Amino acid sequence: MVTKSERYSVTDGTSIATNTSEKSFPTWMVWKKRRYVVAILAFFGFFNVYALRVNLSIAVVAMTQLREVVINGTTTHVREFDWDSKQQGFVLSSFFYGYILTQLIGGWLATKFGGKQIFGVGIAVTAALTVITPYVAKQSFYLLIAVRVIEGIFEGVTYPCIHAVWSEWAPPLERTRLATIGFSGSYVGTVVAMPLCALLADELGWESIFYVCGTSGLIWFVSWCLIISDSPSKDRHISQAELKYIQSSLGQQQKGRDIKHPWKSILTSMPVWAIVVGHFSENWGFYTLLTQLPTFMKDILQFELGATGIMAAIPYLTISVTTQLAGHAADWLQERKIFTTTQVRKIFNCGAYMAQTVFMITAAYLLSPVGTTVCLSLAVGLGGFAWAGFGVNHLDIAPQHASVLMGLSNTFATIPGIVSPIITGYIVTTPTAFEWQTVFFISSGVYLFGCIFYGIFASGELQPWAVDRSSRESVEIEEKKRGSENFAYTYD
Repeated sequence: MVTKSERYSVTDGTSIATNTSEKSFPTWMVWKKRRYVVAILAFFGFFNVYALRVNLSIAVVAMTQLREVVINGTTTHVREFDWDSKQQGFVLSSFFYGYILTQLIGGWLATKFGGKQIFGVGIAVTAALTVITPYVAKQSFYLLIAVRVIEGIFEGVTYPCIHAVWSEWAPPLERTRLATIGFSGSYVGTVVAMPLCALLADELGWESIFYVCGTSGLIWFVSWCLIISDSPSKDRHISQAELKYIQSSLGQQQKGRDIKHPWKSILTSMPVWAIVVGHFSENWGFYTLLTQLPTFMKDILQFELGATGIMAAIPYLTISVTTQLAGHAADWLQERKIFTTTQVRKIFNCGAYMAQTVFMITAAYLLSPVGTTVCLSLAVGLGGFAWAGFGVNHLDIAPQHASVLMGLSNTFATIPGIVSPIITGYIVTTPTAFEWQTVFFISSGVYLFGCIFYGIFASGELQPWAVDRSSRESVEIEEKKRGSENFAYTYD
Protein backbone atom coordinates (compact mmCIF):
# COMPACT_ATOMS: atom_id res chain seq x y z
CA MET A 1 0.00 0.00 0.00
CA VAL A 2 1.30 3.44 -0.92
CA THR A 3 1.14 6.25 1.57
CA LYS A 4 1.64 9.93 0.97
CA SER A 5 3.41 10.44 4.27
CA GLU A 6 6.52 8.41 3.45
CA ARG A 7 8.57 9.14 0.37
CA TYR A 8 11.95 7.95 -0.79
CA SER A 9 13.98 9.89 -3.31
CA VAL A 10 15.63 7.70 -5.89
CA THR A 11 17.78 10.41 -7.37
CA ASP A 12 19.79 11.28 -4.26
CA GLY A 13 19.26 8.26 -2.05
CA THR A 14 17.82 10.17 0.89
CA SER A 15 14.56 9.43 2.61
CA ILE A 16 12.01 12.13 3.23
CA ALA A 17 9.51 11.57 6.00
CA THR A 18 6.88 14.25 5.66
CA ASN A 19 4.44 13.13 8.35
CA THR A 20 6.53 10.66 10.29
CA SER A 21 8.73 13.01 12.30
CA GLU A 22 9.23 11.91 15.84
CA LYS A 23 7.11 14.07 18.17
CA SER A 24 7.07 12.01 21.36
CA PHE A 25 9.76 13.94 23.23
CA PRO A 26 11.24 17.47 23.03
CA THR A 27 14.41 17.80 20.96
CA TRP A 28 16.59 18.45 24.00
CA MET A 29 15.54 15.24 25.79
CA VAL A 30 18.13 13.16 23.93
CA TRP A 31 18.23 10.47 26.62
CA LYS A 32 14.63 9.59 25.71
CA LYS A 33 15.66 8.85 22.12
CA ARG A 34 17.37 5.51 21.74
CA ARG A 35 19.38 6.51 18.67
CA TYR A 36 21.03 9.21 20.77
CA VAL A 37 21.63 6.73 23.57
CA VAL A 38 23.48 4.64 20.99
CA ALA A 39 25.46 7.74 19.96
CA ILE A 40 26.37 8.53 23.58
CA LEU A 41 27.53 4.96 24.27
CA ALA A 42 29.45 5.03 20.97
CA PHE A 43 31.05 8.27 22.21
CA PHE A 44 32.32 6.51 25.33
CA GLY A 45 33.36 3.54 23.21
CA PHE A 46 35.61 5.71 21.06
CA PHE A 47 36.71 7.52 24.22
CA ASN A 48 38.15 4.20 25.39
CA VAL A 49 39.45 3.31 21.92
CA TYR A 50 41.74 6.33 21.94
CA ALA A 51 42.60 6.17 25.62
CA LEU A 52 43.81 2.63 24.97
CA ARG A 53 45.71 3.81 21.90
CA VAL A 54 47.32 7.01 23.18
CA ASN A 55 48.38 5.77 26.61
CA LEU A 56 51.69 4.41 25.33
CA SER A 57 52.61 7.80 23.81
CA ILE A 58 52.68 9.26 27.33
CA ALA A 59 53.94 6.12 29.06
CA VAL A 60 56.95 5.77 26.75
CA VAL A 61 58.20 9.21 27.87
CA ALA A 62 58.13 8.07 31.50
CA MET A 63 59.49 4.61 30.67
CA THR A 64 62.57 5.99 28.85
CA GLN A 65 63.41 9.14 30.84
CA LEU A 66 66.56 9.34 32.96
CA ARG A 67 66.03 8.69 36.66
CA GLU A 68 68.31 9.13 39.62
CA VAL A 69 69.17 5.88 41.35
CA VAL A 70 71.71 5.06 44.04
CA ILE A 71 73.90 2.03 43.34
CA ASN A 72 76.46 1.09 46.03
CA GLY A 73 76.26 4.57 47.48
CA THR A 74 76.80 6.26 44.12
CA THR A 75 74.09 8.37 42.48
CA THR A 76 73.69 7.70 38.80
CA HIS A 77 71.13 8.27 36.05
CA VAL A 78 69.58 5.30 34.25
CA ARG A 79 66.61 4.52 32.06
CA GLU A 80 64.22 1.72 33.01
CA PHE A 81 63.85 1.00 29.26
CA ASP A 82 66.91 2.03 27.28
CA TRP A 83 65.21 2.44 23.92
CA ASP A 84 66.62 4.80 21.29
CA SER A 85 64.39 6.93 19.04
CA LYS A 86 64.11 4.20 16.40
CA GLN A 87 63.02 1.58 18.94
CA GLN A 88 60.49 4.00 20.38
CA GLY A 89 59.17 4.60 16.86
CA PHE A 90 58.65 0.87 16.34
CA VAL A 91 56.94 0.50 19.72
CA LEU A 92 54.57 3.38 18.98
CA SER A 93 53.77 2.13 15.48
CA SER A 94 53.44 -1.58 16.35
CA PHE A 95 49.78 -1.16 17.27
CA PHE A 96 49.01 -0.24 13.69
CA TYR A 97 50.64 -3.37 12.25
CA GLY A 98 47.67 -5.32 13.58
CA TYR A 99 45.16 -2.49 13.19
CA ILE A 100 45.55 -2.39 9.40
CA LEU A 101 44.80 -6.12 9.03
CA THR A 102 41.22 -6.15 10.31
CA GLN A 103 39.61 -3.10 8.71
CA LEU A 104 37.93 -4.89 5.81
CA ILE A 105 37.39 -8.04 7.89
CA GLY A 106 35.69 -5.93 10.56
CA GLY A 107 33.39 -4.32 8.01
CA TRP A 108 32.48 -7.71 6.55
CA LEU A 109 31.86 -9.25 9.99
CA ALA A 110 29.63 -6.31 10.89
CA THR A 111 27.41 -6.89 7.87
CA LYS A 112 27.10 -10.58 8.78
CA PHE A 113 26.78 -10.51 12.56
CA GLY A 114 25.88 -6.91 13.41
CA GLY A 115 28.02 -3.93 14.29
CA LYS A 116 27.15 -3.92 17.99
CA GLN A 117 28.76 -7.25 18.86
CA ILE A 118 31.98 -6.81 16.89
CA PHE A 119 32.44 -3.22 18.08
CA GLY A 120 32.12 -4.26 21.73
CA VAL A 121 34.37 -7.31 21.53
CA GLY A 122 37.08 -5.34 19.73
CA ILE A 123 37.33 -2.81 22.54
CA ALA A 124 37.00 -5.42 25.32
CA VAL A 125 39.92 -7.56 24.13
CA THR A 126 42.12 -4.48 23.61
CA ALA A 127 41.30 -3.36 27.16
CA ALA A 128 42.14 -6.76 28.63
CA LEU A 129 45.51 -6.82 26.86
CA THR A 130 46.22 -3.28 28.06
CA VAL A 131 45.86 -4.41 31.69
CA ILE A 132 48.70 -6.93 31.25
CA THR A 133 50.97 -4.56 29.26
CA PRO A 134 53.24 -3.58 32.22
CA TYR A 135 54.07 -7.23 32.88
CA VAL A 136 54.68 -7.85 29.19
CA ALA A 137 56.92 -4.79 28.77
CA LYS A 138 59.18 -5.94 31.59
CA GLN A 139 59.58 -9.37 29.99
CA SER A 140 60.64 -8.47 26.48
CA PHE A 141 60.75 -5.60 23.99
CA TYR A 142 59.57 -7.95 21.23
CA LEU A 143 56.80 -9.43 23.36
CA LEU A 144 55.51 -5.89 23.99
CA ILE A 145 55.43 -5.27 20.25
CA ALA A 146 53.56 -8.57 19.73
CA VAL A 147 50.91 -7.64 22.31
CA ARG A 148 50.47 -4.20 20.77
CA VAL A 149 50.01 -5.83 17.35
CA ILE A 150 47.28 -8.08 18.77
CA GLU A 151 45.61 -5.05 20.38
CA GLY A 152 45.61 -3.40 16.98
CA ILE A 153 44.01 -6.47 15.39
CA PHE A 154 41.04 -6.30 17.75
CA GLU A 155 40.70 -2.53 17.79
CA GLY A 156 40.89 -2.47 14.00
CA VAL A 157 37.26 -3.56 13.70
CA THR A 158 35.85 -0.60 15.64
CA TYR A 159 35.55 2.10 12.97
CA PRO A 160 34.07 -0.16 10.25
CA CYS A 161 31.62 -1.67 12.74
CA ILE A 162 30.25 1.66 13.91
CA HIS A 163 29.13 2.46 10.35
CA ALA A 164 27.17 -0.81 10.39
CA VAL A 165 25.50 0.45 13.56
CA TRP A 166 24.65 3.81 11.95
CA SER A 167 23.25 2.12 8.84
CA GLU A 168 20.61 0.64 11.17
CA TRP A 169 20.09 3.56 13.56
CA ALA A 170 20.80 6.89 11.81
CA PRO A 171 18.13 8.67 9.72
CA PRO A 172 19.78 10.29 6.65
CA LEU A 173 19.34 13.88 7.86
CA GLU A 174 20.83 12.99 11.26
CA ARG A 175 23.75 10.93 10.00
CA THR A 176 26.41 13.56 10.43
CA ARG A 177 25.47 14.65 13.95
CA LEU A 178 25.00 11.09 15.25
CA ALA A 179 28.24 9.87 13.67
CA THR A 180 30.23 12.86 14.88
CA ILE A 181 28.89 12.48 18.41
CA GLY A 182 30.44 9.03 18.40
CA PHE A 183 33.65 10.04 16.61
CA SER A 184 34.22 12.98 18.96
CA GLY A 185 34.71 10.47 21.77
CA SER A 186 38.07 9.69 20.16
CA TYR A 187 39.26 13.22 20.74
CA VAL A 188 37.76 13.64 24.19
CA GLY A 189 39.43 10.35 25.09
CA THR A 190 42.72 11.79 23.91
CA VAL A 191 42.11 15.03 25.83
CA VAL A 192 41.43 13.16 29.06
CA ALA A 193 43.99 10.40 28.58
CA MET A 194 47.05 12.57 27.93
CA PRO A 195 47.03 14.65 31.13
CA LEU A 196 45.57 11.78 33.18
CA CYS A 197 48.29 9.39 31.98
CA ALA A 198 50.96 11.98 32.72
CA LEU A 199 49.51 12.50 36.22
CA LEU A 200 49.31 8.75 36.84
CA ALA A 201 52.92 8.31 35.70
CA ASP A 202 54.12 11.06 38.06
CA GLU A 203 52.09 9.97 41.07
CA LEU A 204 51.68 6.19 40.78
CA GLY A 205 54.22 5.09 38.21
CA TRP A 206 53.88 4.40 34.50
CA GLU A 207 52.31 0.97 35.12
CA SER A 208 49.15 2.58 36.53
CA ILE A 209 48.46 4.13 33.11
CA PHE A 210 47.70 0.72 31.63
CA TYR A 211 45.76 -0.56 34.63
CA VAL A 212 43.39 2.43 34.65
CA CYS A 213 42.85 2.58 30.86
CA GLY A 214 42.28 -1.17 30.58
CA THR A 215 39.79 -1.28 33.45
CA SER A 216 37.85 1.65 31.98
CA GLY A 217 37.49 -0.20 28.67
CA LEU A 218 36.16 -3.33 30.35
CA ILE A 219 33.57 -1.36 32.33
CA TRP A 220 32.38 0.29 29.11
CA PHE A 221 32.04 -3.11 27.41
CA VAL A 222 29.64 -4.37 30.08
CA SER A 223 27.54 -1.19 29.75
CA TRP A 224 27.46 -1.46 25.94
CA CYS A 225 26.25 -5.08 26.05
CA LEU A 226 23.50 -4.34 28.59
CA ILE A 227 22.12 -1.10 27.12
CA ILE A 228 22.49 -1.21 23.32
CA SER A 229 20.62 -3.35 20.79
CA ASP A 230 21.80 -4.31 17.32
CA SER A 231 18.95 -2.47 15.58
CA PRO A 232 15.89 -0.37 16.48
CA SER A 233 13.51 -3.28 15.84
CA LYS A 234 15.33 -5.35 18.47
CA ASP A 235 15.37 -2.60 21.10
CA ARG A 236 12.87 -3.28 23.89
CA HIS A 237 12.97 0.29 25.17
CA ILE A 238 12.44 2.25 21.93
CA SER A 239 9.17 4.12 21.52
CA GLN A 240 6.89 3.22 18.62
CA ALA A 241 7.14 6.78 17.32
CA GLU A 242 10.94 6.63 17.17
CA LEU A 243 10.94 3.15 15.65
CA LYS A 244 8.53 4.23 12.90
CA TYR A 245 10.52 7.43 12.29
CA ILE A 246 13.82 5.59 11.86
CA GLN A 247 12.39 2.84 9.69
CA SER A 248 10.45 5.20 7.44
CA SER A 249 13.43 7.54 7.11
CA LEU A 250 15.79 4.75 6.11
CA GLY A 251 13.26 3.05 3.88
CA GLN A 252 15.00 1.03 1.17
CA GLN A 253 18.40 1.86 2.64
CA GLN A 254 17.80 -0.64 5.46
CA LYS A 255 20.03 -3.62 5.03
CA GLY A 256 19.86 -7.32 5.69
CA ARG A 257 22.51 -9.88 6.56
CA ASP A 258 22.83 -11.33 3.05
CA ILE A 259 24.43 -8.34 1.38
CA LYS A 260 26.70 -9.01 -1.57
CA HIS A 261 29.32 -6.32 -1.97
CA PRO A 262 30.04 -5.27 -5.59
CA TRP A 263 33.81 -5.21 -5.14
CA LYS A 264 34.68 -4.37 -8.74
CA SER A 265 32.37 -1.35 -8.70
CA ILE A 266 33.63 -0.30 -5.28
CA LEU A 267 37.29 -0.51 -6.25
CA THR A 268 36.76 1.41 -9.51
CA SER A 269 34.60 4.16 -8.00
CA MET A 270 36.32 7.56 -7.80
CA PRO A 271 34.01 8.82 -5.00
CA VAL A 272 35.21 5.82 -2.96
CA TRP A 273 38.85 6.67 -3.64
CA ALA A 274 38.15 10.30 -2.76
CA ILE A 275 37.08 9.09 0.69
CA VAL A 276 40.16 6.86 0.92
CA VAL A 277 42.53 9.72 0.08
CA GLY A 278 40.68 12.11 2.40
CA HIS A 279 40.84 9.62 5.26
CA PHE A 280 44.55 8.93 4.63
CA SER A 281 45.41 12.63 4.57
CA GLU A 282 43.61 13.46 7.80
CA ASN A 283 45.14 10.51 9.61
CA TRP A 284 48.68 11.34 8.51
CA GLY A 285 48.65 14.65 10.35
CA PHE A 286 46.58 13.29 13.22
CA TYR A 287 48.71 10.20 13.89
CA THR A 288 51.94 12.13 13.51
CA LEU A 289 50.91 14.43 16.34
CA LEU A 290 49.12 11.74 18.34
CA THR A 291 52.26 9.63 18.64
CA GLN A 292 54.93 12.34 18.59
CA LEU A 293 53.47 15.48 20.17
CA PRO A 294 54.44 14.60 23.78
CA THR A 295 58.04 13.95 22.71
CA PHE A 296 58.16 17.13 20.58
CA MET A 297 56.86 19.27 23.44
CA LYS A 298 59.40 17.80 25.84
CA ASP A 299 62.41 18.00 23.50
CA ILE A 300 61.81 21.30 21.67
CA LEU A 301 59.39 23.30 23.83
CA GLN A 302 61.04 22.10 27.06
CA PHE A 303 57.84 21.10 28.88
CA GLU A 304 58.07 18.81 31.90
CA LEU A 305 56.20 15.49 31.73
CA GLY A 306 53.13 16.73 33.64
CA ALA A 307 52.88 19.89 31.55
CA THR A 308 53.51 17.86 28.38
CA GLY A 309 50.40 15.78 29.01
CA ILE A 310 48.27 18.88 29.54
CA MET A 311 49.62 20.89 26.62
CA ALA A 312 49.54 17.93 24.23
CA ALA A 313 45.85 17.47 25.04
CA ILE A 314 44.85 20.99 23.95
CA PRO A 315 44.69 20.21 20.19
CA TYR A 316 42.39 17.28 20.89
CA LEU A 317 40.16 19.37 23.12
CA THR A 318 39.80 21.69 20.15
CA ILE A 319 38.84 18.91 17.72
CA SER A 320 36.38 17.39 20.20
CA VAL A 321 34.48 20.69 20.08
CA THR A 322 34.78 21.33 16.34
CA THR A 323 33.61 17.81 15.49
CA GLN A 324 30.33 18.44 17.31
CA LEU A 325 29.88 21.86 15.71
CA ALA A 326 30.69 20.53 12.25
CA GLY A 327 28.25 17.63 12.56
CA HIS A 328 25.33 19.85 13.50
CA ALA A 329 26.27 22.50 10.94
CA ALA A 330 26.53 19.96 8.11
CA ASP A 331 23.08 18.50 8.86
CA TRP A 332 21.59 21.98 9.24
CA LEU A 333 22.89 23.07 5.83
CA GLN A 334 21.36 19.98 4.24
CA GLU A 335 18.05 20.25 6.10
CA ARG A 336 17.68 23.87 5.00
CA LYS A 337 18.72 22.90 1.46
CA ILE A 338 21.37 25.62 1.47
CA PHE A 339 23.86 23.18 -0.03
CA THR A 340 23.59 19.71 -1.49
CA THR A 341 25.17 16.78 0.30
CA THR A 342 28.06 16.78 -2.17
CA GLN A 343 28.70 20.49 -1.62
CA VAL A 344 28.58 20.12 2.16
CA ARG A 345 31.08 17.25 2.14
CA LYS A 346 33.51 19.09 -0.16
CA ILE A 347 33.26 22.46 1.62
CA PHE A 348 33.83 20.97 5.05
CA ASN A 349 36.57 18.57 3.97
CA CYS A 350 38.59 20.78 1.63
CA GLY A 351 38.20 23.88 3.78
CA ALA A 352 39.61 21.97 6.74
CA TYR A 353 42.58 20.62 4.79
CA MET A 354 43.56 24.02 3.37
CA ALA A 355 43.50 25.57 6.84
CA GLN A 356 45.37 22.62 8.35
CA THR A 357 48.10 23.02 5.71
CA VAL A 358 48.57 26.67 6.63
CA PHE A 359 48.64 26.13 10.40
CA MET A 360 50.98 23.14 10.21
CA ILE A 361 53.50 25.16 8.17
CA THR A 362 53.15 28.10 10.56
CA ALA A 363 53.77 25.83 13.55
CA ALA A 364 56.93 24.54 11.86
CA TYR A 365 58.36 28.07 11.66
CA LEU A 366 57.27 29.42 15.04
CA LEU A 367 58.54 26.65 17.36
CA SER A 368 57.56 28.67 20.44
CA PRO A 369 55.51 27.32 23.36
CA VAL A 370 52.51 29.60 22.86
CA GLY A 371 52.54 30.10 19.09
CA THR A 372 53.22 26.48 18.23
CA THR A 373 50.59 25.19 20.65
CA VAL A 374 47.98 27.54 19.12
CA CYS A 375 48.85 26.55 15.55
CA LEU A 376 48.91 22.83 16.28
CA SER A 377 45.62 23.14 18.16
CA LEU A 378 44.04 24.73 15.09
CA ALA A 379 45.70 22.26 12.71
CA VAL A 380 44.32 19.30 14.66
CA GLY A 381 41.06 21.00 15.66
CA LEU A 382 39.94 21.78 12.13
CA GLY A 383 40.03 18.05 11.43
CA GLY A 384 36.59 17.98 13.06
CA PHE A 385 35.20 19.62 9.92
CA ALA A 386 36.96 17.05 7.74
CA TRP A 387 35.21 14.26 9.65
CA ALA A 388 31.89 15.89 8.75
CA GLY A 389 33.09 15.44 5.17
CA PHE A 390 34.84 12.17 4.38
CA GLY A 391 34.01 10.56 7.75
CA VAL A 392 30.29 10.30 7.00
CA ASN A 393 30.60 10.15 3.21
CA HIS A 394 30.49 6.32 3.16
CA LEU A 395 26.87 6.43 4.33
CA ASP A 396 25.98 8.92 1.57
CA ILE A 397 27.25 7.00 -1.41
CA ALA A 398 26.48 3.42 -0.32
CA PRO A 399 24.68 3.03 3.03
CA GLN A 400 24.29 -0.74 2.69
CA HIS A 401 28.01 -1.12 2.12
CA ALA A 402 29.17 1.63 4.51
CA SER A 403 30.92 -0.70 6.96
CA VAL A 404 33.15 -2.27 4.30
CA LEU A 405 33.79 1.14 2.72
CA MET A 406 34.93 2.40 6.11
CA GLY A 407 37.05 -0.71 6.40
CA LEU A 408 38.61 0.02 3.02
CA SER A 409 39.31 3.69 3.73
CA ASN A 410 40.57 3.01 7.25
CA THR A 411 42.91 0.32 5.92
CA PHE A 412 44.73 2.94 3.88
CA ALA A 413 44.28 5.51 6.65
CA THR A 414 46.11 3.19 9.05
CA ILE A 415 49.28 3.32 6.96
CA PRO A 416 50.19 6.74 8.46
CA GLY A 417 50.02 5.20 11.93
CA ILE A 418 52.64 2.67 10.87
CA VAL A 419 54.85 4.79 8.65
CA SER A 420 54.73 8.21 10.28
CA PRO A 421 56.27 7.29 13.68
CA ILE A 422 59.04 5.33 11.95
CA ILE A 423 59.81 8.19 9.54
CA THR A 424 59.78 10.63 12.45
CA GLY A 425 62.12 8.31 14.37
CA TYR A 426 64.60 8.38 11.47
CA ILE A 427 64.28 12.14 10.91
CA VAL A 428 64.33 13.27 14.54
CA THR A 429 67.54 11.82 15.95
CA THR A 430 69.38 14.74 17.55
CA PRO A 431 66.71 16.24 18.12
CA THR A 432 66.77 19.70 16.51
CA ALA A 433 64.17 22.27 15.47
CA PHE A 434 65.02 21.67 11.80
CA GLU A 435 64.28 17.96 12.12
CA TRP A 436 60.84 18.66 13.59
CA GLN A 437 60.17 21.27 10.89
CA THR A 438 60.72 18.56 8.30
CA VAL A 439 58.12 16.37 10.03
CA PHE A 440 55.58 19.21 9.95
CA PHE A 441 56.30 20.04 6.28
CA ILE A 442 55.57 16.45 5.27
CA SER A 443 52.20 16.57 7.05
CA SER A 444 51.35 19.85 5.33
CA GLY A 445 52.04 18.36 1.90
CA VAL A 446 49.80 15.37 2.61
CA TYR A 447 46.96 17.65 3.73
CA LEU A 448 47.24 19.69 0.53
CA PHE A 449 47.16 16.62 -1.70
CA GLY A 450 44.07 15.33 0.14
CA CYS A 451 42.33 18.65 -0.36
CA ILE A 452 42.87 18.63 -4.13
CA PHE A 453 41.94 14.98 -4.70
CA TYR A 454 38.81 15.05 -2.55
CA GLY A 455 37.69 18.34 -4.07
CA ILE A 456 37.82 16.87 -7.57
CA PHE A 457 36.40 13.38 -7.11
CA ALA A 458 34.15 13.31 -4.01
CA SER A 459 30.37 12.86 -4.21
CA GLY A 460 27.49 12.89 -1.76
CA GLU A 461 25.07 11.06 -4.05
CA LEU A 462 23.93 7.45 -3.80
CA GLN A 463 26.02 5.53 -6.32
CA PRO A 464 24.28 3.33 -8.96
CA TRP A 465 26.21 0.23 -7.86
CA ALA A 466 24.97 0.76 -4.28
CA VAL A 467 21.32 0.16 -5.23
CA ASP A 468 20.38 -3.53 -5.06
CA ARG A 469 18.91 -5.27 -8.11
CA SER A 470 15.34 -5.49 -6.81
CA SER A 471 15.31 -1.76 -6.06
CA ARG A 472 16.65 -0.96 -9.51
CA GLU A 473 14.01 -3.13 -11.17
CA SER A 474 11.22 -1.42 -9.23
CA VAL A 475 12.68 1.95 -10.18
CA GLU A 476 12.77 1.00 -13.86
CA ILE A 477 9.16 -0.19 -13.77
CA GLU A 478 8.07 3.01 -12.07
CA GLU A 479 10.01 5.10 -14.57
CA LYS A 480 8.23 3.43 -17.45
CA LYS A 481 4.88 4.06 -15.81
CA ARG A 482 5.53 7.71 -15.15
CA GLY A 483 7.72 8.44 -18.15
CA SER A 484 10.12 10.48 -16.03
CA GLU A 485 13.83 10.33 -15.39
CA ASN A 486 13.66 11.77 -11.87
CA PHE A 487 10.87 10.94 -9.50
CA ALA A 488 10.11 10.11 -5.89
CA TYR A 489 8.19 6.98 -5.01
CA THR A 490 6.39 6.00 -1.85
CA TYR A 491 6.24 2.82 0.09
CA ASP A 492 4.68 1.14 3.05
